[in-house]
Amino acid sequence: MASPLRRHGDSLVAPLTRGSGGPRILLVGQLDVANPGQRGEARKENGRVLGAGAAEKSGLCLMLDLAERRPPVRADITLVLHARGACGFDGSELRAVMAKDAELQGADFALVLKPTDNKLQLGAGGTTHATLAFAGRTAHSGLPGAGVNAIHKFARVLSRLATFEPVPDVVDGLTWYETMSATSANGGRPGSVVPDHLEVNVHHTYGPSTDSHTSQDRLIALVDRLGAVRFEELSRPAPPLDRKHALLAALEQSGVQGVEARQTWTEVARFTALGIPAANFGPGAERTMHALNEATEIAELERAKAILDRWFASMT
Repeated sequence: MASPLRRHGDSLVAPLTRGSGGPRILLVGQLDVANPGQRGEARKENGRVLGAGAAEKSGLCLMLDLAERRPPVRADITLVLHARGACGFDGSELRAVMAKDAELQGADFALVLKPTDNKLQLGAGGTTHATLAFAGRTAHSGLPGAGVNAIHKFARVLSRLATFEPVPDVVDGLTWYETMSATSANGGRPGSVVPDHLEVNVHHTYGPSTDSHTSQDRLIALVDRLGAVRFEELSRPAPPLDRKHALLAALEQSGVQGVEARQTWTEVARFTALGIPAANFGPGAERTMHALNEATEIAELERAKAILDRWFASMT
């Protein structure tokens, strides 16, 4: 008999099976959707589900399907549906859930259901979000030499970002890539005024060989005294789990579409920090994440369901 549904803040913990004598497995999904109003209405079209969250929430579909079917499994399975997953290592509500829910802390394995095109993705990339602030001095834009243009200061940094080539990081035969991208800007002045302020968000991603301190140093070097740097999010990376781990090896042999590095940050890093073996898997189309037409092929949902069923059947 599974223990009752539990709520922690906006997150849910739903035990499905108990007393099996098998491994204790967490299936983990993120509830929140990034920028839902800007990414298209939900719809089904040509064998695909499209719209905000259509890829990222595909794993939740697998979890709900398991909750409805309750297939016989020799494992103690718990669904963990957590809020604020887009807020990184420290901002995600998963942090509080894992601290408050003692039953979860002794798990043998966590499968984070992210869009992976039904590939098994190991580890997690690190993420640093930083606000770069550029200060200038106002003047009439017809007399630009009388002021200091904050946007023009950033232009020198932007040229470095625009020409930044991804740097590979190979760990245990898997390759991550270091990247830098400007993602938003706020500031400037209207009309004929030289702007005296500009703030730009830069997203730095990197592999397991780089730590958060090094990431911060690289962003400071990027600005090179042209402005100030304020760090908003520091989400550490996670190295790949040893492929000889029994539960991981069984999942790899259950029909996944390959094994690769997880380039972006995921909750695998949280579980790794807690000493819980974890990996990423899901049917969503990874390259459509956060895009206007985020997508999951319905056939891939069925394939993912069959992969999980074979994985659970191997636990005898």
